[in-house]
Amino acid sequence: MTLPSPHLALKRLGCAGLEIGLGDDILVVDLLEDASPLEPFVGVVHTALPAPTQPGAAAAALVTHLHSDHADPAAIARALRPDGVVLRPGPGSGQGLEIAGMAVAEAGLADLGLEQQHLEGWEGVRIGPFAITAVPAVDGFGDPQVSWVIEAGGTRIFHGGDTLFHGWWWPIAQRCGPIDIAFVPINGPAVNLPHRQPPHRLPAAMDPTQAATAAFVMRVRLAVGIHYDTFAAPTYEQVDRPAEQFAEAAAKLSVPTAIVEPGEVVDATW
Repeated sequence: MTLPSPHLALKRLGCAGLEIGLGDDILVVDLLEDASPLEPFVGVVHTALPAPTQPGAAAAALVTHLHSDHADPAAIARALRPDGVVLRPGPGSGQGLEIAGMAVAEAGLADLGLEQQHLEGWEGVRIGPFAITAVPAVDGFGDPQVSWVIEAGGTRIFHGGDTLFHGWWWPIAQRCGPIDIAFVPINGPAVNLPHRQPPHRLPAAMDPTQAATAAFVMRVRLAVGIHYDTFAAPTYEQVDRPAEQFAEAAAKLSVPTAIVEPGEVVDATW
């Protein structure tokens, strides 16, 4: 008797958050449930920040980088099972303002006693049915960041955190492809934060055209925009109509896209 293969479930969470389930095995990526500490700096939340489907069940919480909108220690602790692990890049170097953007998340993870494993670009690990690879990424503030490629049930998933555009898209596709579904940041924010002065107007994460281009270069089968419509303030200005611009830019490159709201499930059937 041949047993049916476990069903792959992909649920978009808030901001850049993602839940990946394969049968009873679960991962979360860039989990954020409480954005209130960030509101004085980057404005109010105006999209939902849903919790994972099964609290306390995740085998691992993947973190692209240690900014508080991508690493919510309390939410991660609630999501992980007792033997769960946090996969993340290594800590930043320096002191004071150099590492201020990571300090809250670093302290929170340490205070909660969560098991952590540092991975750098091209390093991989297997957890249950998931083959997980950290791939190169570039942070808009000079802090350590990786993106993730996760293979689960024969499907390869890319998660880009809030990376800038870079030249590793070709090697990512060559080493880790083919990529079936890519979750890419699309809000292209211009930021003015106390620990990074003087400010500039260039995007601190990919804008819609850059995200569509990254998906095109990686030859993904489906691109989903993330990291948009969460914060809005004079200190954090995203591009106008990020989801619509992303879909329009991707269409010009013949890249299939889906607009998936927080809490919605991605159709991963082909």
